[in-house]
Amino acid sequence: MNNIKLSIVKKGFLLASLLFCVTFSFAQRGWEAGIGLGVSHYFGDLNTDNEINALGAAGTAFARYNFNNRLAWRLGLSYGQISGSDENSENNFENLRNLSFKSDIAEAAVSLEFNFLKYNHGSRDNFFSPYLMAGFNVYLYDPEAEYEGTVYKLRELGTEGQFIGEEYNTIDMGLIYGGGVKVSFNFEWAIQVELSSRVLFTDYLDDVSTTYPDYDDLEGLRGDVAVALADRSVDLTTTGIGETGKQRGNSTNNDFYAFLTVSAVYYFGGITCPNVSFK
Repeated sequence: MNNIKLSIVKKGFLLASLLFCVTFSFAQRGWEAGIGLGVSHYFGDLNTDNEINALGAAGTAFARYNFNNRLAWRLGLSYGQISGSDENSENNFENLRNLSFKSDIAEAAVSLEFNFLKYNHGSRDNFFSPYLMAGFNVYLYDPEAEYEGTVYKLRELGTEGQFIGEEYNTIDMGLIYGGGVKVSFNFEWAIQVELSSRVLFTDYLDDVSTTYPDYDDLEGLRGDVAVALADRSVDLTTTGIGETGKQRGNSTNNDFYAFLTVSAVYYFGGITCPNVSFK
């Protein structure tokens, strides 16, 4: 009889603990996956005023592991289209300089996320949280420009006088940071809106950084097209723009780009509760 009573007490306590866990103290732990669409934008020597004037299409896919309802680790793949043109500038020098570019961006990133509020999939009370994220990325870019109806890869032309074999790398690393909002609709599905930017260690995202080259050397090394794309300035002899050694870009400020995305997220994980044991 005593054993039966003890068994009933144990079961009652376990049930009470489970109800307490579900109601008050459960925490998500496990994997989720997301896919999203949005826009990308470039900031640099061909957009010195940081204007939002050349949005490109962007997409992202990621896997995220939730350690609890505050911290998560994420691995993501993203793609975006960026471009810049002096035609959009309000600066007279930049208008006369008349350079432009476009590029695809492909990146892989690892980041850590922190939720400001407790966030649990399927919770009636903790279904929403703003968050911050930070990490690092590896990205691929290759700036191009159109000339007389043909699109040319600018790196291959050494437009600032780079010798063959000394061109800038088109694969590089950077830092990624940003934030957003997560909203869970049920235990499986959620949506997030995120704005993220990159700190890059290159100023050649747009192929513009330092000074105009020696054109005789450039023509002998790369050809006529390289000369034409190195200096596209409006032909006003009084400006001096385009002369060898004159400023073409600003190498003291590196370029950067940003993504704004909206993603649907599916949760594969579960909930965790405090361990309850009887001995």
